[in-house]
Amino acid sequence: MKVIGIDPGTANCGYGIVHESGGRLRAIGHGSWSTPAGERLELRLRMIFEGVAALVEEHAPDAVALEESFVGVDARTALSVGQARGAVLVAAALQGVECTEYAPARVKQAVCGYGRAEKAQVQRMVKAILGLQALPTPNHASDALAVAICHALAPPLLKMVG
Repeated sequence: MKVIGIDPGTANCGYGIVHESGGRLRAIGHGSWSTPAGERLELRLRMIFEGVAALVEEHAPDAVALEESFVGVDARTALSVGQARGAVLVAAALQGVECTEYAPARVKQAVCGYGRAEKAQVQRMVKAILGLQALPTPNHASDALAVAICHALAPPLLKMVG
């Protein structure tokens, strides 16, 4: 199973691609898109949309997994992240790829065994799980790899519990 994980955001949108086969995971690639703060919103969303569409076309994943928005005290940030999520969902849907969303605590639980793990812990565990030589950077890419790992491991775990 090949999964593209996305950590959505308008300013920075992370992506990570993992391949699961026989219970083994390997990283295919990761990175992030940064959009200029002064750019018009529709152009920023278009950049994210086109980036996801290009990844889906190039890697032909079985699924796209996104981290759900964390709604804190800043409603503007939540709205902005929601718009980025929408661009990701439409890019995947237009190419017929199924999308699944995971709460941040569920991703951290799957990768670290603890739903309130710090970003640095997630980054170290992603490195260990995927056998990477260095910590995946930036943090948005590391988070995206964690989302992809969470999704790639979900089916075997669900089979085990019944």
